Order: sequence, then structure tokens, then C-alpha cells
Amino acid sequence: MGPHLLVFGDSLSFHGPVGPCAADEPRLWPNVAATALGGHADLVAGIGWTARDVWWSLTGDPRVWADLHHADAIVLAIGSMDTLPSPLPTYLRTGLRYLRPDGVRRVVRGAYLAAQPRLSVVLRGRPAVLPAKLTVHYLDLAVEALRVLRPELPIFGMLPSVHRADAYGRVHTARPAAAAAMAAWGARVDVPLLDLPSVVGDHVLGGDGNPDGMHWGWAGHEAVGTAMAKLMTPALHPGDVG
Repeated sequence: MGPHLLVFGDSLSFHGPVGPCAADEPRLWPNVAATALGGHADLVAGIGWTARDVWWSLTGDPRVWADLHHADAIVLAIGSMDTLPSPLPTYLRTGLRYLRPDGVRRVVRGAYLAAQPRLSVVLRGRPAVLPAKLTVHYLDLAVEALRVLRPELPIFGMLPSVHRADAYGRVHTARPAAAAAMAAWGARVDVPLLDLPSVVGDHVLGGDGNPDGMHWGWAGHEAVGTAMAKLMTPALHPGDVG
């Protein structure tokens, strides 16, 4: 029986070339990585998840508590959505779904989605969904908690991806500072990070992924899964390192 990977992610972990997929779709990168390592993956993820959502999942989801007993490695595949423009504060943007009646919700949500690209450009991508310092803060909390519970458990992460999404006016000004902060954090806490842009950047920016300009095609998932397995091999299969 190979290693059990517990992957915390955002929609990049389960959206394919035409939309969201079930977590057991073998072409998704967590399953590609697990298969390359001879094991299997469990995915805990949601649309738009940030580092804060991972922390909430760790502290509030009893299924995660159970999975932690059996995991051989953790992947914090998070941070990309933190860097997206968020013209409305997160609590207002996410609260649109609760508006009633339904007709009012649809009108307000439609107006926001129409305005979001323009506001992203006008405001130059600020504010971001989650400031870099808060992304690092919640990642720190997650790693500290995991190392208290399972000190021997290897933990891995990712640097934020890139996008060319019209829904955000193709603006991504918060990414460089967030990537630098996360890279410094990973070095400080000894969490190896996969550099997503170096693996899948050309795929996304060249228009070979999902038409939304953010999510990946199957070639992108294959590349990320293969690269993640390579990153994880020294910790999980040290004898296989050439």
C-alpha cells in the first residue's frame, strides 16, 4: 500500500478543462501525484478556498480529523485564490448567496460579476481576496497545528498560480508580493513549495487550459501532478532518489 496524501486545495485541485470534477477523477493533479507515488489521495477543497479556509477546515471538520490519523503526507495546495482581486470585501462578496428573495440575489450577483472585471482594473487588483500577511499567518497556524498532532508528517505546499481570466480583468498585481512572502515562509518553516508558474504558467497564459483563463486542462494537471510527486519523493521514497 503506497502513501496516503491528504490534499487541501482550492478549485485548481478539482476543475478540469470544462469545469469541476469529482475528487476521484484520475486526471486531476492530486490523483496523478498519488498514482506516481504508488498511493492514493484524499482531497479537501472548495471553490475560492484560501489559506483561511484550510485553517477552518483543520479546526472544524471532523472528517479531516479522522483523515489526519491515516495520512502519510499533507499538501497545502492553497494560496492562488488569496491573490485574486476582490473589489468587494470577502464577507460581502461571499454573502451574496444569502440574499433573498432569489430574484434579488440573481440581480445583485449579476451586477457584481459584471462590475468585477472593471473594478479589478480600476483598483489595480486591490484589495486582494486575502492579504499576503494573512495567507502566511493561516499557513503558519495550520503547520504548527499539524506538527503538534503529527510531528513526523511531511508537509508540502505551492506558490500561487497565474491567470489570464477575463472575470478579473486579467489583473494579478497581488501575486508577486504574495509569492515572495510564501517562499520566505516555506523556507522558514521547512515546507517545500512547488513553483506552479514554472510548471503550468505557459499552459495557462498560452490559452491551453480552461477557457476561463484560470483553471487547467488535463495536460496542466498531468504536469503539476508529476512535478508534485517529484518534489515529494525524497520524503516519501528516499531510496528512489537518484
